[in-house]
Amino acid sequence: MEQHNYPKLGETLYRTTLANGLQVNLLPKPDYHKTYAVFTTNYGSIDRTFQPIGQSEMVTLPDGIAHFLEHKLFEKKAGDIFEVFGKLGANANAFTSFTRTSYLFSATSRIRENLETLLDFVQDPYFTEASVNKEKGIIGQEIQMYDDDPNWRLFFGLIQNMYAQHPVRIDIAGTVASIAQITVADLYLAYRTFYQPQNMNLFVVGHIDPDATLAWITANQAQKDFPTPTPPQRQLPQEAADGSDIVAHRTIEMAVQRPKVMLGIKGLDKVPTGRAGLVYRTSLNLLFEVLFNDSSAAYLKLYDQGILDDTFGYEVDLERSFHFAGLSVDTQKPDQFVQAIQAVLQQATTGAGLTEARLALVKREMLGKFWQSFNSLEYIANQYAGDDFGTASLFDLPEIMAQIQVTDLQQVAQRFIRLEAMSVFQINPKVAAR
Repeated sequence: MEQHNYPKLGETLYRTTLANGLQVNLLPKPDYHKTYAVFTTNYGSIDRTFQPIGQSEMVTLPDGIAHFLEHKLFEKKAGDIFEVFGKLGANANAFTSFTRTSYLFSATSRIRENLETLLDFVQDPYFTEASVNKEKGIIGQEIQMYDDDPNWRLFFGLIQNMYAQHPVRIDIAGTVASIAQITVADLYLAYRTFYQPQNMNLFVVGHIDPDATLAWITANQAQKDFPTPTPPQRQLPQEAADGSDIVAHRTIEMAVQRPKVMLGIKGLDKVPTGRAGLVYRTSLNLLFEVLFNDSSAAYLKLYDQGILDDTFGYEVDLERSFHFAGLSVDTQKPDQFVQAIQAVLQQATTGAGLTEARLALVKREMLGKFWQSFNSLEYIANQYAGDDFGTASLFDLPEIMAQIQVTDLQQVAQRFIRLEAMSVFQINPKVAAR
């Protein structure tokens, strides 16, 4: 078991790969009473076209199947796994994103039993036609609920503007029509392809002894037979490299009090791999913090002008095969908001507003939030399990952040910020019929 020491963080991470390919990461925090574990497969909603194990041709399964599979794994012939965790004094959950599916629990006692329960239920699929058909109704209601959520519609409306072909444009849960097509055979096909140990990782953090915990995990896995590891082969449609397929602006109406608007920038540049990829994402995050956090000149000016308020927010999403940034607000002045944000972004490509003093201030603010977040076991495990930067991880962020200079922000701005890569999605209040 490899031991990685991070003196500035005061943490020691233990990492190893088992004989079956499962990557195990253990972070002991002896001062904590709670233990948190997350079991993740590198499989998400965008992985709908792939080559199944033992086959030579690609197949395309219905949209939403990764999320549907997440739901169904909790149901076993003997009953619901949530009840098992409850009897063991644990809280359990799961979530599906564009690129991964994670199963988790937190507990303060009976950690070995809970850990074995987590591994066992994820690695033992049980699907029947009756239970699958029942689940379609449940997930259908979930989809309809999100369809009525203006913030969800704003987010996915922007993504659909930016991505013409990529499956990131499809809701993670799919559609009512797509999940109606899912069969038991589809679920087993996706499961066998993507739920191989070598395509998964386990992160356990909290009040644990790393040697004892690894022994439990190793013994559990040694009792199971898995097929010969076969790296999943995925296929994605091509997007226009020049952004010519981006929809510049689209508006819908919903039952909202004020217009909601979101400006997006689709990443047309190529993201480096490994540690360089983490440096790139961190540089993008720093760039947007410098330009738009609540102490920036742009934010204060637009706030004073009544163009934005505390509903304003921004995020950078960088995942396997796509990346973009989005800035959103509820405002009575959506056109002025878009024009002002575009102006700030375009000035950034020339280095305007990017100063060493401003960067130093933002670094301190971001590091402060980082140190605070590191008190959360959930944050550590979920962030680590979700990143795909080779041997680099969130544990390297303080060092990476310290090395980033203003010139790095200027370069990333020039690469990422392009007028032709921008899109706007807007939701206006629904006008009552007369």
